[in-house]
Amino acid sequence: MDPELKDSLTASESWIRGFYIVLFTIIYSVAEIVLVAIVIFQFLMTLLTRQTNDRLLDLGDDLSIFQYQILQFATYNSDEKPFPFGPWPYGTGGPSDAGSPPEQARRTSSDTQTHPDNTTPGDDLKGEGPEGTSRH
Repeated sequence: MDPELKDSLTASESWIRGFYIVLFTIIYSVAEIVLVAIVIFQFLMTLLTRQTNDRLLDLGDDLSIFQYQILQFATYNSDEKPFPFGPWPYGTGGPSDAGSPPEQARRTSSDTQTHPDNTTPGDDLKGEGPEGTSRH
C-alpha cells in the first residue's frame, strides 16, 4: 500500500471528523422533526388567531441557522463545530436582554447589498460575470 494513502487512511483527525459528521447528521434529523412541528404549530396558530407566535418565530429562526451550521460543518465548508460544541446560534431575536451576538438579520428584497464591482450576492449564479461576460 502506498505510504501516503496509508497515512491518509489512518489520520485520526479524519476519523474524528467523520464521527462528528455522523453525530451531527443524527442531530440534524431530530432538529428537522422539531422544525416541522414548529411550522405546523405556527400555521395552526395563524389560522386560529391570525397572529404568529413570536417565540416560535425566534425558535424557528435559531433552529434553521443551527441546521445551516450543521450542513456547513458536514460538507467541510466550516471547521467550527455547531452547538453543543459551539455557542447556540441566535437569529434576529437574539437572546432575551442578554448580550446578543452580532445580528444575523433576515434578508428582504429591499436589503440587497452591492459589492464594489457593482454586483450583488448571487450574480455569479445568473451566468454572467461583473463585466457581462458569460461564465459558461
